Amino acid sequence: MDAKKDGKEEPGSGGSRGAANPAGLPAAVREEFGDITGLTAESVTSLTRNGADGWTLHLEVVEVARVPDTTSLLATYEVGTDRGGRLTGYRRIRRYERGRPDPA
Repeated sequence: MDAKKDGKEEPGSGGSRGAANPAGLPAAVREEFGDITGLTAESVTSLTRNGADGWTLHLEVVEVARVPDTTSLLATYEVGTDRGGRLTGYRRIRRYERGRPDPA
Protein backbone atom coordinates (compact mmCIF):
# COMPACT_ATOMS: atom_id res chain seq x y z
CA MET A 1 0.00 0.00 0.00
CA ASP A 2 1.37 3.40 -1.01
CA ALA A 3 1.55 6.20 1.56
CA LYS A 4 -0.34 9.29 0.45
CA LYS A 5 -0.80 12.74 1.89
CA ASP A 6 -3.42 15.08 0.45
CA GLY A 7 -3.79 12.73 -2.53
CA LYS A 8 -0.08 12.87 -3.43
CA GLU A 9 2.58 10.16 -3.16
CA GLU A 10 5.01 10.56 -0.27
CA PRO A 11 8.72 10.31 -1.28
CA GLY A 12 10.07 6.88 -0.48
CA SER A 13 6.58 5.39 -0.26
CA GLY A 14 7.05 3.08 -3.22
CA GLY A 15 4.87 5.22 -5.48
CA SER A 16 5.87 6.45 -8.92
CA ARG A 17 7.92 9.45 -7.80
CA GLY A 18 9.90 9.76 -11.02
CA ALA A 19 8.01 7.87 -13.69
CA ALA A 20 6.28 10.76 -15.44
CA ASN A 21 7.82 13.86 -13.87
CA PRO A 22 11.46 13.83 -12.71
CA ALA A 23 11.14 17.06 -10.69
CA GLY A 24 11.01 15.33 -7.29
CA LEU A 25 13.29 12.43 -8.21
CA PRO A 26 16.70 13.92 -7.24
CA ALA A 27 15.66 14.77 -3.68
CA ALA A 28 14.03 11.37 -3.16
CA VAL A 29 17.08 9.53 -4.54
CA ARG A 30 19.48 11.62 -2.41
CA GLU A 31 17.45 10.69 0.68
CA GLU A 32 17.31 6.97 -0.17
CA PHE A 33 21.03 6.90 -1.05
CA GLY A 34 21.83 8.51 2.31
CA ASP A 35 19.66 6.01 4.18
CA ILE A 36 21.47 3.09 2.54
CA THR A 37 25.07 4.37 2.60
CA GLY A 38 25.16 6.82 5.49
CA LEU A 39 26.64 9.39 3.07
CA THR A 40 25.10 12.76 2.26
CA ALA A 41 24.91 13.78 -1.38
CA GLU A 42 25.78 17.47 -1.76
CA SER A 43 24.35 17.72 -5.25
CA VAL A 44 22.95 15.90 -8.25
CA THR A 45 25.10 16.66 -11.29
CA SER A 46 23.37 14.47 -13.85
CA LEU A 47 19.91 13.03 -14.47
CA THR A 48 19.38 10.79 -17.50
CA ARG A 49 16.35 8.75 -18.56
CA ASN A 50 17.12 5.09 -19.41
CA GLY A 51 14.43 4.47 -21.99
CA ALA A 52 11.38 3.11 -20.18
CA ASP A 53 13.43 1.32 -17.52
CA GLY A 54 14.25 4.15 -15.11
CA TRP A 55 16.81 6.86 -14.43
CA THR A 56 20.56 7.25 -13.90
CA LEU A 57 21.79 10.03 -11.62
CA HIS A 58 25.27 11.23 -10.66
CA LEU A 59 25.57 12.34 -7.03
CA GLU A 60 28.46 14.34 -5.55
CA VAL A 61 29.29 13.11 -2.04
CA VAL A 62 31.79 14.25 0.62
CA GLU A 63 33.56 11.04 1.66
CA VAL A 64 36.21 12.60 3.92
CA ALA A 65 35.64 16.06 5.36
CA ARG A 66 38.85 18.00 6.03
CA VAL A 67 39.91 21.45 7.19
CA PRO A 68 40.25 23.52 5.11
CA ASP A 69 37.20 22.36 3.16
CA THR A 70 39.08 22.70 -0.14
CA THR A 71 41.09 19.59 0.76
CA SER A 72 38.04 17.38 1.49
CA LEU A 73 37.73 14.15 -0.52
CA LEU A 74 34.65 13.97 -2.70
CA ALA A 75 33.27 11.22 -4.89
CA THR A 76 30.85 10.92 -7.77
CA TYR A 77 28.38 8.06 -7.47
CA GLU A 78 26.32 6.73 -10.34
CA VAL A 79 22.89 5.74 -9.04
CA GLY A 80 20.26 3.77 -10.93
CA THR A 81 16.52 3.72 -10.29
CA ASP A 82 13.58 1.76 -11.62
CA ARG A 83 10.63 3.35 -13.43
CA GLY A 84 9.04 4.31 -10.10
CA GLY A 85 12.19 6.11 -8.92
CA ARG A 86 13.28 3.46 -6.38
CA LEU A 87 17.03 2.87 -6.05
CA THR A 88 18.23 -0.25 -7.90
CA GLY A 89 21.98 0.18 -7.46
CA TYR A 90 24.92 2.53 -7.08
CA ARG A 91 28.68 2.62 -7.69
CA ARG A 92 31.48 5.11 -7.14
CA ILE A 93 32.86 6.25 -10.48
CA ARG A 94 35.27 8.99 -9.39
CA ARG A 95 37.10 10.20 -6.28
CA TYR A 96 38.83 13.57 -6.07
CA GLU A 97 40.00 16.40 -3.83
CA ARG A 98 37.57 19.35 -3.76
CA GLY A 99 40.16 22.01 -4.62
CA ARG A 100 41.66 20.16 -7.61
CA PRO A 101 40.40 20.66 -11.16
CA ASP A 102 39.86 17.75 -13.51
CA PRO A 103 42.85 17.04 -15.79
CA ALA A 104 42.38 18.54 -19.25
